[in-house]
Amino acid sequence: MADQEGSIAVPEFNSLLQMDPYLKPFEQDFRRRYELLQKQLFQLEETEGGFDQFTRSYRSFGVQRQPDNSLFLKEWAPGAEALFLTGDFNDWNKFSHPYAKKEFGKWELILPPKHDGSPAVDHNSKLKVVVHTGDGQRLYRISPWAKYVTRDEKTVIYDWVHWDPPHPYVHIHPRPKKPTSLRIYEAHVGIASPEPKVASYSNFTTNVLPRIKDLGYNCIQLMAIMEHAYYACFGYQITSFFAASSRYGTPDELKQLIDVAHSMGIVVLLDVVHSHACKNTEDGLNLFDGTDSCFFHSPPRGEHSLWDSRLFNYSSWEVLRFLLSNLRWWMEEYRFDGFRFDGVTSMLYHHHGIGTGFSGDYNEYFGLHVDEDSLVYLMLANHILHTLYPDCITIAEDVSGMPALCRKVQEGGLGFDYRLAMAIPDKWIQILKEFKDEDWNMGNIVFTLTNRRYGEKCIAYAESHDQALVGDKTLAFWLMDKEMYTNMSTLIPMSPIIDRGIQLHKMIRLLTHGLGGEGYLNFIGNEFGHPEWLDFPREGNNQSYHYARRQFNLVDTDHLRYCQLYAFDRDMNRAEDKYGWLAAPPAFVSAKHEGDKVIVFDRANVLFIFNFHPNRSFQDYRVGVEAAGKYKIKLDSDEVRYGGHGRLDHNTDFFTEAQPFNGRSNSMLVYIPCRTAIVLANEEIDYCY
Repeated sequence: MADQEGSIAVPEFNSLLQMDPYLKPFEQDFRRRYELLQKQLFQLEETEGGFDQFTRSYRSFGVQRQPDNSLFLKEWAPGAEALFLTGDFNDWNKFSHPYAKKEFGKWELILPPKHDGSPAVDHNSKLKVVVHTGDGQRLYRISPWAKYVTRDEKTVIYDWVHWDPPHPYVHIHPRPKKPTSLRIYEAHVGIASPEPKVASYSNFTTNVLPRIKDLGYNCIQLMAIMEHAYYACFGYQITSFFAASSRYGTPDELKQLIDVAHSMGIVVLLDVVHSHACKNTEDGLNLFDGTDSCFFHSPPRGEHSLWDSRLFNYSSWEVLRFLLSNLRWWMEEYRFDGFRFDGVTSMLYHHHGIGTGFSGDYNEYFGLHVDEDSLVYLMLANHILHTLYPDCITIAEDVSGMPALCRKVQEGGLGFDYRLAMAIPDKWIQILKEFKDEDWNMGNIVFTLTNRRYGEKCIAYAESHDQALVGDKTLAFWLMDKEMYTNMSTLIPMSPIIDRGIQLHKMIRLLTHGLGGEGYLNFIGNEFGHPEWLDFPREGNNQSYHYARRQFNLVDTDHLRYCQLYAFDRDMNRAEDKYGWLAAPPAFVSAKHEGDKVIVFDRANVLFIFNFHPNRSFQDYRVGVEAAGKYKIKLDSDEVRYGGHGRLDHNTDFFTEAQPFNGRSNSMLVYIPCRTAIVLANEEIDYCY
């Protein structure tokens, strides 16, 4: 990397073009994008003193307490005629505290301390910005930089609450190192309790973090943290970008959650929504200064037709300041370790992916339909984050397959560390919906799990929050449906449906974990086959919380089979932690036998064997393996403690023969029961991960 500030290193496009020669015709596109990024960095250096200073604008905008306890307030409202501050501190006088107009649409106000030397605005008191527009309107707004907003139970609109505690939370524990193998627990604080209510940050810290640690996940991806007025939007219609949602507790309680996670060696990612913003005006960014183009493009470009939300103008200097400072705020103030960027496909293209089926033709990723303003914003964000925080992790949610999304910016890429492998969960749902077990196509499954760009890391997952939402069903529900309410007890024999569901649930997860990417993700509760879908309280369900919770009590009930699925998920992660297959190069698939329904592959000198056949077990089944030596079973989905049938002898050693088979240098004979997956490790190799 180059100097922290200013232009970045000389581009290294050759490595990208050599890796994928089909990108050669688009070399000029990569160069133009890179030059646009360099231009942005140069302008930041010239006008703002560099990106470090620029991205700390959360220290100058909004409300800032000075050393003498005076308050300095600053807003950007280019379309306003006048700005005033009102609130509890001045008995809601609308005209007593005017902002002074400055250059470039900025407004400033200084509030001297009270006679006793304390700040003019008390901690936890309410404020509003009064905006006078050119057409004579008087608008009451929340500062876009507000750090805390709350809502009274009897009202719909959120209030801006001045957050300046006398003894703010101080982080104790350092950030953990960036994991080489990323095992992500995707979680939503509000649903993280069996009780039908909005759960708290403190509940998550006390009751959920120990479970995540026990399960072997080393990363948590927190959803719905940025404040959103409508709970049922799942956190994707943001109203206050700098405010941690108050429905779960205070900012300090979120800081403690992250601090405790760090003490467990777990990194924490924020699900960040910079792709769009809620249309709310009184408690959102929309029409902040009375115009429809303050933070956003004017309609129609500034509106997303499917999401009914506003779209940022990434070419605006002040929008860049706002969004980049927002990333910095969450990293600095709360000590998040990185971000999962939502809606990247919508950002990358003027058509936002609406009505567009991406075929993989490279012409789809270049040309006038690409929104280079937002593409360069993402390059800029990734460059800044990875320069300031070398261990920062960024993940892109993109369905288009944009080439070089996960290559470094100096190589011509967008700079993300990972992309979500979004085709994998769709494939599993399709298989369970459309095919009988005997018609599963092993080759097609393997293709979907391995079809990713070389040199660009993927996060594989069998299901995420998308598959849990009402209108869809989780894998456990597709497999076992209503029998989960009656037949999950270990005190009764397994029914054929429960038997099939338990075995396939484990196999699908392990196959995805081992073959699908360089990271793995699970959504809260799905590790133990959480019954039912996820549905937030709304008018359509009479504001019910029945489906907006996670029934961890089911795992804690020993005679229910949920704890068996939990145990398998835990031991799968622990096996990966020991052998490190996610950090290893992609697997070599030596068998995908359609008649036998068998898949065999090795990765990181670990051998994975899957028999998906519904009723055929195979004795002395020859499998290929590269590294010679003695192998032992390290994970067996058929173990009784995982809800299996205990058909394998774990005391058996498997010795390779110098007999090449299926493209591997050695081979051995194994017993592989029906609907069983086993992981074998070479006892003669020292695994150092």
